[in-house]
Amino acid sequence: MVSPVFHALDAAAVLTHWQTDAAVGLTAEVIAQRYEQYGANALPEQRRTPAWLKFLQQFHQPLLYILLVAGLVKAVLGSWLNAFVIWGVTVINAVISYIQETQAEGAIASLAKVVTTETTVLRDGQTLRIPARELVPGDLVFLHAGDKVPADLRLLWVRNLQVDESALTGESVPVPKMTEALPAETPLAERRNMAYAGTLVTFGQGQGVVVATGAATEVGQIAHAMQERVSLSTPLTRKFAAFSRTILYVVLGLAAFTFVVGAGRGKDWVEMFEAAVALAVSAIPEGLPAVVTVTLAIGVNRMAQRHAIIRKLPAVEALGSATVICSDKTGTLTENQMTVQAVVVGDQEFHVTGSGYSPKGDILTAAGEPLEAIAPGLYACLVAGVLCNDSRLEQREGDWQVVGDPTEGALLAVAEKAGLSQAGLAATYPRLDAIPFESEYQYMATLHDGHPQMMYVKGAVEVVLSRCRCAMNGAGELVPLDPDGIRAAVERLAQHGLRVLAFAQKEATPHQHSLDHEDVASDLVFLGLQGMIDPPRPEAIVAVHHCQAAGIQVKMITGDHVTTARAIAQRMGIQTSEGVVAFTGADLAAMDASAFTEAAVRGSVFARVAPSQKLQLVEALQSRGHIVAMTGDGVNDAPALRQADIGIAMGKGGTEVAREAADMLLTDDNFASIAAAVEEGRTVYQNLRKAIAFLLPVNGGESMTILISALLLRDLPILSLQVLWLNMINSITMTVPLAFEPKPPGIMEQPPRNPNEPLLTPRLLQRIVLVSAFNWVLIFGMFEWVKATSANVDLARTMAIQALVAARIVYLISVSQFGLSLGAFLRGKTRHITPAPTVFLGIVVAVLLQILFSQWPVMNVLFATAPLSGGDWLICLLPMLPMLPVAWAANTLDPALLKPQHSCRRQAFMYS
Repeated sequence: MVSPVFHALDAAAVLTHWQTDAAVGLTAEVIAQRYEQYGANALPEQRRTPAWLKFLQQFHQPLLYILLVAGLVKAVLGSWLNAFVIWGVTVINAVISYIQETQAEGAIASLAKVVTTETTVLRDGQTLRIPARELVPGDLVFLHAGDKVPADLRLLWVRNLQVDESALTGESVPVPKMTEALPAETPLAERRNMAYAGTLVTFGQGQGVVVATGAATEVGQIAHAMQERVSLSTPLTRKFAAFSRTILYVVLGLAAFTFVVGAGRGKDWVEMFEAAVALAVSAIPEGLPAVVTVTLAIGVNRMAQRHAIIRKLPAVEALGSATVICSDKTGTLTENQMTVQAVVVGDQEFHVTGSGYSPKGDILTAAGEPLEAIAPGLYACLVAGVLCNDSRLEQREGDWQVVGDPTEGALLAVAEKAGLSQAGLAATYPRLDAIPFESEYQYMATLHDGHPQMMYVKGAVEVVLSRCRCAMNGAGELVPLDPDGIRAAVERLAQHGLRVLAFAQKEATPHQHSLDHEDVASDLVFLGLQGMIDPPRPEAIVAVHHCQAAGIQVKMITGDHVTTARAIAQRMGIQTSEGVVAFTGADLAAMDASAFTEAAVRGSVFARVAPSQKLQLVEALQSRGHIVAMTGDGVNDAPALRQADIGIAMGKGGTEVAREAADMLLTDDNFASIAAAVEEGRTVYQNLRKAIAFLLPVNGGESMTILISALLLRDLPILSLQVLWLNMINSITMTVPLAFEPKPPGIMEQPPRNPNEPLLTPRLLQRIVLVSAFNWVLIFGMFEWVKATSANVDLARTMAIQALVAARIVYLISVSQFGLSLGAFLRGKTRHITPAPTVFLGIVVAVLLQILFSQWPVMNVLFATAPLSGGDWLICLLPMLPMLPVAWAANTLDPALLKPQHSCRRQAFMYS
């Protein structure tokens, strides 16, 4: 049965639908039936994969299949040592992958906590306090200030009820509630007759009937979307998957070709299988997963030092690839603290400096000059804001916070900047009575003792204006009311995104002790206007500029009003070449899929959007090939955070749901930290490319050597176990230092990489082929020469390996920042050589290991090597000289490896 649209029904119709008696509530029998029908008011927990199964899943990789089968065949043939070494390599890779995979399943558990609380209900005519999980549809729930709404409620009656819905809708201020029916098409953020699970009651009282529990609530639907959503792989994992498939096909083809040709020419099939296994092992870059993990882990540590905590390792590189950042406004780009920025009294407008609830700041004239004294009219307007106020400010751990309504907190803060304290004014003008704010009347009024007694009113401009007979100017004089001038001032402030409140006063009759709506219905004196906004963070403005300079589009997605969102975007420079292009949730809802995607690409501001639309925006951008980073802090952001290529949550102010769904946390809740993290992400990718450029030529040289030797029916210059030593021990020792390389110059002055760019670009592939060919000539030539002169195959293989390592030292230096700066220094283009202590430490460790590899008897037995004499060592060092021009030629072929280069074509991609 289709559920009715409850916000479009009146209260009586909702009670009738659920067969609930407003005076009694549900009976025990009905409650039991509905609990059985609808279940507990809790979200179903996501089934977790056992740890042992997660570990086994790490072996589900094409390249590891080859190693596992090769090890099995080696074992069948009796080569148990070879088999165990090969299997050991696969286990190491699996362990690394298992450690690399982080858990994000806690998001659903966090969502369940949102509806796990206690609540007050009316059942069988009695008011009871029960666990929220026992609620059923049709229950009558009471709400009080400080309560967390336990389920989705259709409100039946309210008294000054206000609910903070920022975690669900993004609305930056508490929403006043009402009971009247609303149009069916009313968006979520404007359903003022509803209270949703997980939101917080900040003021007043109310009662509502439960219309949805557990998974059926708005929060529950978000949880369901998160369970169904399959997290997209990052650009790095997609590229490695494509790279692995390519290697798989090449390895299988070459190994099969080698075995068939050799066996067909009369070679012993066992010997040819050894050659095929050696070829497969040599072609697989076994050390690459370890190097990638270490490089990403180093990036994680660097980001943590810059207030960005990475929860999933591939997210490090994904952030560096980002082409779009979709940012929530409230608390992310802004302070999440309302601040009065303008006061209008008579024909004078004053500007207010400072931000948040801190009393630090000044009130300036329209010309920007400090006030010598507070004029009577301005004083009266500020006093009205302090006395007609139910909130207070507190300083906690150095930060000023509001206890109560954020709007009222802003009024207290601006008065403090003028030297007016709430405590002092309250003592001088004690409150006698008050009319709390009600959505029906749109104003609040208070009565205060004094000489004379005075009534103060604050509220919506039109409501207050309609009750006034005159106005007070800046000098404190009563003047005729100018409604048109006041409306023009309101429009001017609204264009800057300011939320405007009007203030008025009226002298009370002597000895008056109570206050009624009739007392403030007419004859008020209009005092002025105060305009406030949740201001943008100054450092976030700078960060947005840096991101845009790096070619990254920034888009604001918020639940706030479009006027406010557009004003914030203009202040922050969030715009395209068309300016600030804004769409509302209603605009998006009326679009078909094609128009929606076009709006997602064109727009810079998206206001009053529903949670599902946030998710659709991310998907639309991804469909155009963008790498999307999404920031957010509320429950409503969680699905989009998970869908995005990189989800970024607020570590301090964000909800637990958002933090668990995200790939990265900002420990300082500061958008500015994103720009720093992008820089680190780009550096990580650059260092990964260096690692690949260093590792793969060895695999290429080994493979070419084994293939040609097998086809020529000659002894193999290198055995499978020796290949594993080179690919795992030597390669990792010499490659890991590249992960510590500093950022290349100008890395944040370039647009993002084309997401469709392959891991092996044509230039990088040319580099790999060139160096691989040199390595093949070196290994094959050294082996054949030593074997011919000494007739010692083990010695020939050992010297071939040591000569290869010596040449690799030169090549390693050439791809490091040290090599780049050294070349520039020799050409006279710089006076500074970038130090590379980790690179040289890696070289020292590699040399020591290679000495053990050939000189230690245990290694001689294990790897079939032979000890070298002093003369042998000198011969092995000779290949370092020809490697110099080869390395120079490689750097000429692929200059982007050392310094990021981005073509105009890639830049055009960003704005297509």
